Amino acid sequence: MSVRRLAEDAVQPQCFAFSAQNAEWAEATIRKYPEGRQQSAVIPLLMRAQEQDGWVTKAAIEHVAQRLRMPMIRVLEVATFYTQFQLAPVGTRAHIQVCGTTPCMLRGSDDLKRVCREKIHPQPFHLNESGTLSWEEVECLGACVNAPMVMVFKDTYEDLTADRLAEIIDAFDRGEGAAIKKGPQIDRHLSVPVGGLTTLNTFNDDDDGGTDEARTAPRTGGTSAPSDGGAGSAPSQAGRVDTHAPETDPTIKGPDGVAKTHPAAEEATSVDLTNHSATSGRTGGTQQGPTGAEQTNAAAEQKKAETMSGEARTDGPLTTKGVSAQSAVVLEEKFVDDSDRGSAATGKEDLSGKDHTATGTLEGKRTDTDDVLPGPDVGKGEPAKGRRGTKPKASE
Repeated sequence: MSVRRLAEDAVQPQCFAFSAQNAEWAEATIRKYPEGRQQSAVIPLLMRAQEQDGWVTKAAIEHVAQRLRMPMIRVLEVATFYTQFQLAPVGTRAHIQVCGTTPCMLRGSDDLKRVCREKIHPQPFHLNESGTLSWEEVECLGACVNAPMVMVFKDTYEDLTADRLAEIIDAFDRGEGAAIKKGPQIDRHLSVPVGGLTTLNTFNDDDDGGTDEARTAPRTGGTSAPSDGGAGSAPSQAGRVDTHAPETDPTIKGPDGVAKTHPAAEEATSVDLTNHSATSGRTGGTQQGPTGAEQTNAAAEQKKAETMSGEARTDGPLTTKGVSAQSAVVLEEKFVDDSDRGSAATGKEDLSGKDHTATGTLEGKRTDTDDVLPGPDVGKGEPAKGRRGTKPKASE
């Protein structure tokens, strides 16, 4: 950032005071801020001082600091930081700010700066011979679509050419700046496209209803009444997101009023269970997917019914818990019959013709629990069974 300093003392006025109208405005502006925060009005007051004298003088900075009861250095920091504050005298009739940002540069702002050098001064921030004009290059002024452009005080002049800017400068130098048209300097309204609108300026040509005069007539506000005498036309659905899907179609319901799955979704999720093994749909020791969930739920319900009816073993609460845990965990080992435990030890076990899925214990699972502490189903008064070093009896 460039160093910004106050103008030399030779051009500084000795004192500053707001006019009666500006003083009243300053007091009203200060009262907008809560007690103890009046110093927040420093920027508005400096801007009003610049509008009154054309630039921010040292005396104005001192006056604002005294009015807001803040150190002068604080006000000086604000005035030298923001480039909107002019710290040296500017033209009494026009200070021309030429936008040099990319859009204006591409549209010919270099030619505008050349005109300013020729008609005002070769260097920015310098007055012309009569002291009525000055110029500077600034950043974006906010009318890029109408580039190139300049700003004179608070007014903008857009869509400029070098010749048109030369005419504007001469008019301000003569004191006739108020007669210059503000805004675009070509035949266009504000920022509409050059040559007029190109979209949304005609009615639908395919609409056969009405006459050409009715289609080309200007529209008025409000909703037109329908020809059939209804309450009004239906609202447009053009901006609505289409959320219809087979899985969420609310119109597909059964006789009982419960929504059914769409045939397309049902076909996508249906599985031929007859061609799947006992472990289909199961991975990593837990049951996954629809292929194993139905069999597991059926097995759990069957074991629960057997337990409630007394057909299953009722050796205690641990047995019931074991049945539930066994049905909820994927078992990859096969079942063997307990009656052939002796023959299994000799290696001559015959498993043919037996149902190995309903009864029995897991092959490879230990039955010796000599290192297991007694569970919560041990009755009162019974000695602790299953401690380390003791082996449970066959009856246990």
